[in-house]
Amino acid sequence: MNAQLAAPAYAARQGDVARDRDAVLSIWRGNLGEDAHMPAKYAWFYQQADAGPPLLELLTADGLEVGACSAGRRRMLRDGKPLRAGVLVDLAVLPEHRSLGPALMLQQGLAATARNELDLLYGFPNPKAVPVFKRIGYRPLGDLVRYVRVLRHGRYFARRLPQWLAYPAGMLADLFLRLRDTLSHPDTALLHADWSESTDSRVQALWVRSTKPDGIVAVRDQAHLTWRFDRSPQRGFRFLLLSGADGSLLAWFATRLQDGILHVHDYWSLHGPAVGTRHIAALLRAAREAGHAAVSIELATAPIYLAPWQELGFVARGKRPIFGCWSAQTGGEVPTALHFTAADEDE
Repeated sequence: MNAQLAAPAYAARQGDVARDRDAVLSIWRGNLGEDAHMPAKYAWFYQQADAGPPLLELLTADGLEVGACSAGRRRMLRDGKPLRAGVLVDLAVLPEHRSLGPALMLQQGLAATARNELDLLYGFPNPKAVPVFKRIGYRPLGDLVRYVRVLRHGRYFARRLPQWLAYPAGMLADLFLRLRDTLSHPDTALLHADWSESTDSRVQALWVRSTKPDGIVAVRDQAHLTWRFDRSPQRGFRFLLLSGADGSLLAWFATRLQDGILHVHDYWSLHGPAVGTRHIAALLRAAREAGHAAVSIELATAPIYLAPWQELGFVARGKRPIFGCWSAQTGGEVPTALHFTAADEDE
């Protein structure tokens, strides 16, 4: 009779970003994104982050590293006061160890460390992972909703109409909506719009001057934006900078083009997340002039901050839940307002 193999002895331990780099990259290989991209991501996210190195948790089986997950630090505000936050990222376990027990042990270890070093640990679980998140102690914070405004309707009409009709009809719809946007927001012409490949000192000045909302919001100073976008290994981010007659910055949008759609990954204005309709109209005008088919943004925010986007025709096209785990010192109550964008994830 063959002897039955003993189950591995699993254990979770705190990792060290410098010491455990090679072990983490080995776990990621073939299990997390494109292998060629991973060393650059590690250097950027783990060794160069403006808020400091992430919390790193490793899973071992009989002393060998077989899993890893992290919490990237985020400088945030809660009702205007500093909040030490972290975003759960890069959960990876080697295929032969993918069962509920080891994965749960790994995440419980990270959550325990986070409760001592962070005020809030949050993540974006897929539907299958929600029960595990709840079991660890995460609670719903809200939903990150994707909103889209179509600018060129031809290819969308082509899904339901013959091609010979779809594109002429699309051109008429495009012209009508462009005229409506222009007539509804004539003050957009008073804004000066510039595309920039990187941040500048005006972004810092805007952050200092801007209104900070109640609830939870990330710090959007120049140091964070430089790291988050300028130094990101995901190339192609561009800023649309909107300024007034005196040259002072009034609002910015951090964007990235993909498949003809201009994705707004983040934004801010003199009034914080309460960006005006004229600023959004200027974004749409710049996107049209650049030939983009649509503009999209992911938002978890208060209705008052969402209203201008909806007024300009942005329509919900799907959502993802946000779960959070509070430290005992912070308390578990959910704030009345939450302002998250795609930039509040890891990439």
